[in-house]
Amino acid sequence: MSRGKRYDDTPKLNVKKVIATVVAIIVIIMFVISIKKLLSNVKLTKEVSTVETFFPVYTNQKWGVMDHMGKVIIDCMYDEMVIVPDKNKDLFICTYDVDYEKEEYHTKVLNKSGTEILKQYNQVQAIENSDGKNIWYENNILKVEQEGKYGLIDFEGKLILNPEYDNIYALEGIEKNIIIEKGGQKGLVNTSMGEVIIKPEYTEISTLTKTYENGYIVNKNGKYGVISADAKIVFEPIYEGIKNVTSNGYYAVVEAGKTKLLDNAGKVKLETGFDDIVEMNGENITTTVNQLYGVMKLDGSSLIKNEYEDLKYMFGMYYIAKKNGLYGVISTAGESVVDFTYTSMEYIKTADFIQAEKENYKTDLIDRNFKVVLQDVIIAELNLEDGYVRVREGEEYQYYNFKFEKKSNKEVLATNTLFLVKENGKYGYENKNGDRIVDCLYDDAKEQNRFGYCAVKKDGVWGCLKSDGTIVVTPSINLDEHLYIDFIDTWYLDKDLNLNVYTK
Repeated sequence: MSRGKRYDDTPKLNVKKVIATVVAIIVIIMFVISIKKLLSNVKLTKEVSTVETFFPVYTNQKWGVMDHMGKVIIDCMYDEMVIVPDKNKDLFICTYDVDYEKEEYHTKVLNKSGTEILKQYNQVQAIENSDGKNIWYENNILKVEQEGKYGLIDFEGKLILNPEYDNIYALEGIEKNIIIEKGGQKGLVNTSMGEVIIKPEYTEISTLTKTYENGYIVNKNGKYGVISADAKIVFEPIYEGIKNVTSNGYYAVVEAGKTKLLDNAGKVKLETGFDDIVEMNGENITTTVNQLYGVMKLDGSSLIKNEYEDLKYMFGMYYIAKKNGLYGVISTAGESVVDFTYTSMEYIKTADFIQAEKENYKTDLIDRNFKVVLQDVIIAELNLEDGYVRVREGEEYQYYNFKFEKKSNKEVLATNTLFLVKENGKYGYENKNGDRIVDCLYDDAKEQNRFGYCAVKKDGVWGCLKSDGTIVVTPSINLDEHLYIDFIDTWYLDKDLNLNVYTK
């Protein structure tokens, strides 16, 4: 279904089609990392009280906004998606009078009462950002236009940056960092500081690592330098390149075609024994020689020989390594602690375990002592905030905390009013006391979501129950193309998960 030309023509809002069903499940799990439950369980079978939350909705080729109970608060009357920059704040950006040929349009900002706010600006825009997997809007910051120039305000309308710039947009993949352009040059605003920390004097600006706290790489006239997060110049832009690595005040630069390791005073600490530097952890340096990975110390001695197809640091003395196309775990002492039998492997730092994939699309979970604690499972949910993982073992789903202790859904989903049960191959719901609230008559069903709704499937189609078990939508909706099923009242989650839009 069409969502308006500007959105249909923007490829970054489209989710790639997933072919293999099991692979799709795994991808979705990593995308749907749950936020903290917001339910307030006043009575076991009454409506669930939640923090007010807002979502864009789409029906009959028009866009609007609803709240977490499914009440439409901005009527579906707009041709373009209504932007909800923060799902917990009643600030909605509506686009209208779009001229696609001239690429012109107007915006207005409404609150939940439908009252127009921030009317003093010609245009107000949310600042979109993406890490290549997920799309979000920058928190509590808006781009405004006045007389053809752009500035920044917060959600309350307080001016943060005067409208004097040619363009303003997010530093890709990095929160709280906004690129400003003026006269063909780029600078940077750190919104957590609320000020310009890099003046618009550079051709390009990027972060040194995945977080801005380690500083920025700047390009001026084709030469590269480093500026720290507190706006101090570490290196003037005099180098052919700066590698995206740093540790303990050391930086990898390219000079005269050769990668070198410098300290923050510019003194060469290491320049031989490797072709490239790809990662630093303390004084351990991951390098490549003839495109094979190894690890050396700051004094140039070898810790891990350059004989691996990939190396990724985990913790302590341990690295995920790839050899002959398969992954395992090795130590700097030269021992193999997890055999090379996996098609991919990732250390989940927050949960402190290893997720290791097999050729049959099954997963092993390995603890920090390198013991396989769960074998041949499919991850259905990884909740980093509440500290549990939901896995499919055979035909059943089980919950585990990060100590890999098995938990019931009542222990894990402590604020829910209904809990999924299975009997004779069918699904129903009971309350926390074990009383059966919904008979086991559904072919498939989901645990109650944080807004109190339960998705249920019967005879190949889906419907929805309220928090007291009564039917909101009789199963009647085919959602075969949807990788994740969720309902809020009569609305269901759109199949394009990046949009986080509900429809009907």
